[in-house]
Amino acid sequence: MSRLQRFEFRRVPVRRFLTIADWLPSYSFSTLRHDLIAGLTVSVILIPQAMAYALLAGVPPVYGLYASIVPLLVYPLFGTSRHIALGITAIDALIISAAVSLFATPMTPEYIALVIVLALITGIIQLGLGLFKLGFVVNLLSGPVITGFMAAAALTISVSQLKYIAGVSIDRSSSVIETVGFLFSSVGETHLPTLALGVSSIVILALLVRFVPRAPGPLIVAVIATLAVWLLKMNDVGVSVVGEISAGLPALSAVELSFSNIRNLTPAAITLALVQFMAVMSLGKMYAAKHRYIIKPNRELISIGMSNIVGSFFKSMPVSASFARSAVNERAGSSTPAANAIAAMAVALAIMFLTGLLFYLPEAALAAIIIVTVLGLIDIERVKFLFRAKRVDGLIAVVTFLATLVIGITEGVVIGITASVIAIMYRISRPNVAELGHLPGTRSFRSLDRYPEAERIEGVIILRVDASFSFVNADFLRDLLLERSVLEADIREIVIDASSINDLDTSAATALASAARTLRDREIEIYFGGVKDPVLDTMRLCGLLDQVGEDHFFLSPHRAIQDILDKREQEKTETENDPARRATEQVH
Repeated sequence: MSRLQRFEFRRVPVRRFLTIADWLPSYSFSTLRHDLIAGLTVSVILIPQAMAYALLAGVPPVYGLYASIVPLLVYPLFGTSRHIALGITAIDALIISAAVSLFATPMTPEYIALVIVLALITGIIQLGLGLFKLGFVVNLLSGPVITGFMAAAALTISVSQLKYIAGVSIDRSSSVIETVGFLFSSVGETHLPTLALGVSSIVILALLVRFVPRAPGPLIVAVIATLAVWLLKMNDVGVSVVGEISAGLPALSAVELSFSNIRNLTPAAITLALVQFMAVMSLGKMYAAKHRYIIKPNRELISIGMSNIVGSFFKSMPVSASFARSAVNERAGSSTPAANAIAAMAVALAIMFLTGLLFYLPEAALAAIIIVTVLGLIDIERVKFLFRAKRVDGLIAVVTFLATLVIGITEGVVIGITASVIAIMYRISRPNVAELGHLPGTRSFRSLDRYPEAERIEGVIILRVDASFSFVNADFLRDLLLERSVLEADIREIVIDASSINDLDTSAATALASAARTLRDREIEIYFGGVKDPVLDTMRLCGLLDQVGEDHFFLSPHRAIQDILDKREQEKTETENDPARRATEQVH
């Protein structure tokens, strides 16, 4: 390809949509070698995990493998992260199970069809958010909400897998309390060979995670457990195995989309869209910062959305970024998103030629893989940190945790978001207002509570409002100004340090105008220092500037104070030079 041709290729409109055009022209053999090693390494872990998470989601294991092929081939076309490893995750599987089981019985054709529809709807939502540049909506999922949600999800997932470890059959329930109750009532039915296999798998995995973290633990456990079942013929004594998996790649097929499906599954699709994007962005930003490249949020929404949309036509479940597999991908040296495509091709080869080896894979081993993996999502230290740093954030995490655990997945996320919004609104409605004093020998003013050396200026209150001024806190701040003017009878001026006020709406301007009129009636003048230009424009348009007086607005609190002191000095001089006025002052 000539230099001119490469130049034209990079300028075609397709480059605006296909990120592959950014890195493919410079793709080299060295890059391929790194991606090949990373992709093959991830596939070793992906195959047993995908099968395990498919069971968790309520579909046959082969659908986990289907979800590990086409979506992983689509992501490199649009994705901007070089290290994200795509595929089905435990959190996704839990949300899928909780949502779809309300409308169909797991493992049935109707249930499988709804799971595929859910992938399509989720992808459409993500694609729409990306095209309209609405990636900021993921901010609704604050850190405390995610912390509480993940901990509850991990506990719910772990409890749901105990029936496979114990080898008992219990009723399916989205409630952890009900599931625990069912398990206790079925203790007498525990299948000892299955229990021994499940517990051994958990112990081996835990030891590998603790002492050999780089080892492909899920693959090692899957191989050992499969060999144990095959050699000891444990399936003949009641140990449940994956059984026959139909070989062959998923064929292109229509998605059974209907109005009722859209209505029933959209709430879960919205939850999935946000949770998946949160995972993609948190991982993407972390690795982008570490390896010094840029990740584009809206492009990532498009990439994950297209992966889910195209994948749904090839029998794929909803997919997103995996925390564990992304870490493996990065450690193995992934250089471009092509590592996902290589992992997909490895899975495709496995599903075409190696399905016979998976027949004896025990469900207890898959349950052990899930349990050990998801328990790592419970971050007690993070919760402690939240309570230490900001108590309300810790409470939001706990509320989200309890709501998710007791009520449900979608409801828990909604309640967590609601709690975050309420906390934000409360903080905005009750902003921090600091009384400032002058630091001797400087032109600076600092909080009297934090700087003992700061000095009050006689007859003046200097206040700094640490928030935007809007209808949410307008009444609070107006009442605060009036209250302070009453409590301190010797006050003649109030100076507002407006340097931290980034916005002002009409309701706030009206409240300020009302306060200014009342203060003037009390013979108290109000001054402003450091008002930003956009805020000043709003004050001018609302008439506040004319009412207070342009001579009461200054570039900084220091200049406002200097003007006040100059006026006092001038009044003092005039009084001393005017005998009549001096006599009047003495009488008063």
